[in-house]
Amino acid sequence: MAELQVAGTSPAKRRPALKLVKTQGLSRTQWLDIRKGGIGSSDAAAAVGLHPYKSPLQLWMEKTGREHLLPQVDPDDATSPMYWGTLLEPIVAAHYTRRTGLRVRRINAVLQHPAHPWMLANIDREVIGSPLVQLLECKTAGYHGARLWEDGVPEYVQLQVLHQLAVTGKPAADVAVLICGQELRIHRIERDETMIAQLIALEKRFWHFVETDTAPAADGSDSADVALRALWPRDNGKTVDFTGDMEMSSAFSDLLALRQVLADAIVREAQVKQRIQQRMGEATTARFDAGEVRWKRSKDSAAVDVDRLLVDQPELASTYSVPRPGSRRFTVKVHESLTLAAPSPAADE
Repeated sequence: MAELQVAGTSPAKRRPALKLVKTQGLSRTQWLDIRKGGIGSSDAAAAVGLHPYKSPLQLWMEKTGREHLLPQVDPDDATSPMYWGTLLEPIVAAHYTRRTGLRVRRINAVLQHPAHPWMLANIDREVIGSPLVQLLECKTAGYHGARLWEDGVPEYVQLQVLHQLAVTGKPAADVAVLICGQELRIHRIERDETMIAQLIALEKRFWHFVETDTAPAADGSDSADVALRALWPRDNGKTVDFTGDMEMSSAFSDLLALRQVLADAIVREAQVKQRIQQRMGEATTARFDAGEVRWKRSKDSAAVDVDRLLVDQPELASTYSVPRPGSRRFTVKVHESLTLAAPSPAADE
């Protein structure tokens, strides 16, 4: 968490969290509406730009009532990690008790920081009667997500738990994660006043974006790309003139330079790959000190000649056609004078 490292602060006397609202009997829609009123613990990493799957821009859209523009996640989708995380949470909690001997119980309320009302938290479980640990965060990780846990608790989960400790004033929390449905790992996260102070400062900066309805900068992530396309799904045919705008002109120059670097790297990568292929010949696998490559022929397959089929049976086009929404393409065109001076390939996105 290098971006959170600043000078330390001395711990002040901690006040307990406030119970903003009881969650028993709330529908999912009502619960989500309450979450819009602040930054929850699962929002913490996204708010400070350290979440692997959600950008500050996407989170800002959710907090400012623009979430309907984004692709929606079905909470009942059995292929979603969120679905299995919710389903397996009580099982993870039960096995935590079995492993540690510590009893836990639900906290059926949205908690609120006593000094920062925009800091909210939903706690999975409260640990009862232990002087060493007071909170339990339950996680599940599938085949792809397990890699994030190879070196301990992922950074975005650490921030989630530090946010919970900040809101509740508690000294420590355990994170119990079920890896691939068969291995339970337990990690302890202690309260860190310096980290919490930094986290609060960065979250406060993000919340200012929400309060002023000012979009934070896109960060280059897939999530930010989705957010930008959701905010402006269609173009209006007009031209915006950035000539004379030093900031935008500099960004365009950087874009051209980076595209040239990428183009050169792609050519170099193809040369190196072909050098290895030429030495491999008919071999399927080549081993190296640092790893291996495989050059294997796929199985022969049959495909439908759609163009020919539609020529023979054109009525099928209207019967089986599926509407496909268009999307905006980002293309780059360099002025001819610059192209002649320093060639740079145009590219589409």
